[in-house]
Amino acid sequence: MGGTRGRKSAPAAGRSRRRAGGKPGGKSDGLTRRGRIVAWTAGIGAVCVLGAGGAGAWIYNDLDGNIHGAHLDGKLGDDRPENLSPGSRNILVVGSDSRSGANARYGGMEGGTMHSDTLMVLHIPANRKWAAVVSLPRDSWVRIPACDKGDGTTSEVHHFKINEAFSLGGTGGEVADAAACTIKTIEANTGLRIDNFMSVEFQGFKGMVNALEGIEVCPEQAIHDKKAHLDLEAGCQTIRDEKALGYVRARYSVGDGSDIGRIGRQQEFMSALAEKAKSKITDPVALYKLLQSLTKSLTTDDELAGAKALTGLASELKAVPEDRLTFLTVPSYPREADVPTDKANVVWQYPQAATVFTALAKDREIDKKRLEADTKNPLYASSVHVRVLNGSDAEGKAAAVAERLREAGFTVTGTGNAPHAGRTTVTYPPGLADRAAVLASQVPGARPVEDAAAPVGEVTLVVGAELDVDDLR
Repeated sequence: MGGTRGRKSAPAAGRSRRRAGGKPGGKSDGLTRRGRIVAWTAGIGAVCVLGAGGAGAWIYNDLDGNIHGAHLDGKLGDDRPENLSPGSRNILVVGSDSRSGANARYGGMEGGTMHSDTLMVLHIPANRKWAAVVSLPRDSWVRIPACDKGDGTTSEVHHFKINEAFSLGGTGGEVADAAACTIKTIEANTGLRIDNFMSVEFQGFKGMVNALEGIEVCPEQAIHDKKAHLDLEAGCQTIRDEKALGYVRARYSVGDGSDIGRIGRQQEFMSALAEKAKSKITDPVALYKLLQSLTKSLTTDDELAGAKALTGLASELKAVPEDRLTFLTVPSYPREADVPTDKANVVWQYPQAATVFTALAKDREIDKKRLEADTKNPLYASSVHVRVLNGSDAEGKAAAVAERLREAGFTVTGTGNAPHAGRTTVTYPPGLADRAAVLASQVPGARPVEDAAAPVGEVTLVVGAELDVDDLR
């Protein structure tokens, strides 16, 4: 959904009439927005199905005991974004993919076995009249803050793929530590305050598929993906067990190999799963197996760790009008446009990404059509030439800011000093308003101002006393 240049959006794996593998972009005929949100927030979906099925109290209590609670007290620190919209909720949803035990054959990143294959932020506004789900591509190149790794050590601040945060924090094997590092990373890069989280383990997902006797997919082309351990012929077929896991993991052998394409494919599959689950409401055996797999694979923060809390959350979502549920992916483009040697990652497209984060932080509904129109022609950070001047009393501040901007892909033309400035400013000559907006969107509090006397061809950033280098996105 994010605008790209030099890489086309990956087509979906197949064609569907209420089947997984449908239209490009994750939209499928006959599948509602509510169906997709229930599917992705699997814990909420479990409680919704349970309530609709009229299950007995003993089943309710049994399933309630399956849900794991993770204690985050003290793990997030005090340096967190301000809550700008009391009453709203930002819920981090993680599709986790442990590489321990039988899953070790899928390989993994050095230093841990806990992985996050899916990252989304579900925003529920204070008035409960709309909702938004924002997907964060796992290949997003972001700044990973220092994290407690759960093994007695702390990681260094560095840049890497956003999904590394879950694996890094979970080095000691605890979901709470993995979630804490992921929350800190998302908060640092978006300015959003995360209120709750839920993690759904993919092994539980396999049990859900099997409880429903498989899900039908219709790939238009055969999929042979060694990394996902998947060999699937073209045409409609029902898949389960390892094939189901491989299908949602597959990436490099489908479309253009981007994570954006996989996000759409996963949404298709989970939508089909949610729809089939509805058809099993009157089948108590299948329903019980489904709910067992769902709840056993679910870990939440303490506030959501229980069927009662999830039932309340589900009720809030069910009350949202279907045409007011918005699904989008953070606008991005291949990092290769800024760093030619990096062909594996994406960077968020500014100022559009900042528009998304600011809207959610201030509890404002996002105009998806306008966002999509604005992201069609991304302005690469490397095309923004920046001169950085130090207007503070701190020595070396301009150099430190310049280094951070280079890491973000900007072209820094030089550094120097400026008269003392209490506030950070961004000035630009006529004709460079768009480039100034890209820079200002990553400098908290900065407002671009046109200056006819500004140097031609470059944007000037005067670093004020109030700017903390670590506040730069």
